[in-house]
Amino acid sequence: MRPLIVAALLTAADPTLARDRAADVPPATPAGPPRTCLPLAAIEETLVRNDRVIDFRTTGRRLYRVTLPHRCPGLGSERRFGYATSIGQLCAQDLITVLYASGPMQGARCGLAPFQPVTPGR
Repeated sequence: MRPLIVAALLTAADPTLARDRAADVPPATPAGPPRTCLPLAAIEETLVRNDRVIDFRTTGRRLYRVTLPHRCPGLGSERRFGYATSIGQLCAQDLITVLYASGPMQGARCGLAPFQPVTPGR
């Protein structure tokens, strides 16, 4: 029993895992069917919410939420990522790479998921 308590305390104290909480993500309501890709030219801003959720704001102030299929270590704390594509679109099957502000080192590579159009909640 004691090892479980210690593990739980370590998990609760880890700020990276704390960023992965759903409470850190602003509420949003789905606003239509998910899209497989977004044109790069339409993406105006990316908002990394935690290690699993990224909001993409596009032209016309539309908001698309991507909930990654798995936690992407370091994404929530660094809030920066890079990607490579040759088709002018960012798609659900593409990989993103966590970028560290402290230097040229790269972090985890993680797969995206469909882009769900959402309306921000209140």
